[in-house]
Amino acid sequence: MTAQDLLDPSRKPCAAGIARAAAKITAILPPTPLLPLEVDGRILWCKAEMLQPIGAFKIRGAWHRLSDLTDKERARGVVGVSSGNHAQGVAWAARRLGVAATIVMPHNAPKAKIAATQALGADIILYQRPGEDRDAIAAELTARTGATLVHAFGDPWVIEGQGTLGLEAEAQVKARGIEGPLHIIACCGGGGLSAGLSLACPDALISIAEPEGWDDVIRSLDAGMIQPVADQNYPTPCDALQTPCTFPINFDILKGRVHSSAAVTPAEISAAMRLVFERLHLVVEPGGAAALAAVLTGKIEPQGTAVVTLSGGNVDWDIFAAMIA
Repeated sequence: MTAQDLLDPSRKPCAAGIARAAAKITAILPPTPLLPLEVDGRILWCKAEMLQPIGAFKIRGAWHRLSDLTDKERARGVVGVSSGNHAQGVAWAARRLGVAATIVMPHNAPKAKIAATQALGADIILYQRPGEDRDAIAAELTARTGATLVHAFGDPWVIEGQGTLGLEAEAQVKARGIEGPLHIIACCGGGGLSAGLSLACPDALISIAEPEGWDDVIRSLDAGMIQPVADQNYPTPCDALQTPCTFPINFDILKGRVHSSAAVTPAEISAAMRLVFERLHLVVEPGGAAALAAVLTGKIEPQGTAVVTLSGGNVDWDIFAAMIA
């Protein structure tokens, strides 16, 4: 694939794009720790993405996308859709590059995520969740302003950027002298991270965990076609994983790669958050703990060398305290 091909917005994400994203991300961000967590005699290697500058892995895809904007595109700005982690990633990258950013966020997003996005200089447009279509709002904005849409998961650059987490974890495992097959268990919303991991680590087993009631990717894979969330009023603490429907760009990758999957309950997520706080001394948000919750409950059985994504740590303190109490 040529350099020009890798700049085509209609392209499919690929391994060459992930390698290119990794070079760009390594130049500005240190790797996040891969921390051992012993559970029932087995070591789980936890990728602590809450230690990114914006507190989540979303900075990877956002930086890969925005750093590839042309001068004309930078002048017109960007529009993102997000409950908060992708919002901060886009805002962080936009501020560093001198690009105007507008983020479409749900009215009930965590206060900490809204405040952090504003502090990074982005303009925020709130929409009603459930009730309004964030993608329709973003489409109207981009059509009216000429801004570039930076979607939270349905974008080739974003998928490639998120895939760098897998390359980084793979290198860290090898640096420790650990041999054998890799099993990556990932939190899943729209499928940007899991699709990126699938491309980045073709020899690894990939498993996904979604919140109960918001397991549309799992149901889509089971059905062999994309299925939307059945009830967008279904309550969940996992705001970061409340995506109404995955996109074809993600589904087409995942349908041939997901080894196992699980939907996890709020109680199971609380237990995972508490374990991370007690044993790793870190704060993980509800959506960022879904993968670990699936392993702790036995819903996903780790195989080989298990890498578990702790994908974010942006949570309102009152919610965090209530969930680990």
